[in-house]
Amino acid sequence: MQKYKPKALISVDLYGQSCDYNAIADLCEKYNVLLIVDAAEALGADYKDKKCGSFGEMSILSFNGNKIITTSGGGMLVSNNEEYVNKACFLATQAREPKIHYEHKELGYNYRMSNLLAAVGRGQLEVIDDRVSVRRSIFNRYEKALSHIDGFTFMQEADYGKSNRWLSTLTVDEKVAGISRTQIIDTLEKENIESRPVWKPMHLQPLYKKCEYIKNDDRDVSAELFENGLCLPSGSSLSEEDQGRIIDIILSLVN
Repeated sequence: MQKYKPKALISVDLYGQSCDYNAIADLCEKYNVLLIVDAAEALGADYKDKKCGSFGEMSILSFNGNKIITTSGGGMLVSNNEEYVNKACFLATQAREPKIHYEHKELGYNYRMSNLLAAVGRGQLEVIDDRVSVRRSIFNRYEKALSHIDGFTFMQEADYGKSNRWLSTLTVDEKVAGISRTQIIDTLEKENIESRPVWKPMHLQPLYKKCEYIKNDDRDVSAELFENGLCLPSGSSLSEEDQGRIIDIILSLVN
């Protein structure tokens, strides 16, 4: 008889804002669904005074070069389930069997982080609260300077947690603002300033064009967010002077 494999839900803490895990966990328990948490963007953020990355059957964190702390690449899988952790470690070390020679019964990978890079990451963990504070200050500065513009709507912070504001994100309603998200990106690019759209939804990726997906009535909300969403420069090293220049450029487009 084939062993039963439970279904899994992967939740994503986008742009440093956690999901509502009490509601999600209740639904997963009700329908016997495993919860896997993608907290790659939410290191240092809180959900009900508990750190993101500590929910679900397992959680994933990222230390990629663009994250709030970095080891130049790689990440971490965390879980309270010893079986899952041992299996992950096994697969991350080429799935090598405990033999004196190299023997493999499963396909594994070399996904280990080097000791040197791990030391870099541990050192940065000591200043994670400072990094979060800086990112939040950057977001607040943008919001204060630009939120008065009709058609500009900044990402709200859920009342159940504290976002790390990994990226400062907003939507731009072209019909109201008189300018599009893409025009802002192009204008900043001419000044050698990188900004970008929000993430492209998976169902719009060519790789998954044949997959089914569920729409909310007649609206494709994620597609609308992609069409209008904007990520502004948000690095922890962004100076107030440089941020002021970015704000002035955007204001010049709408005044």
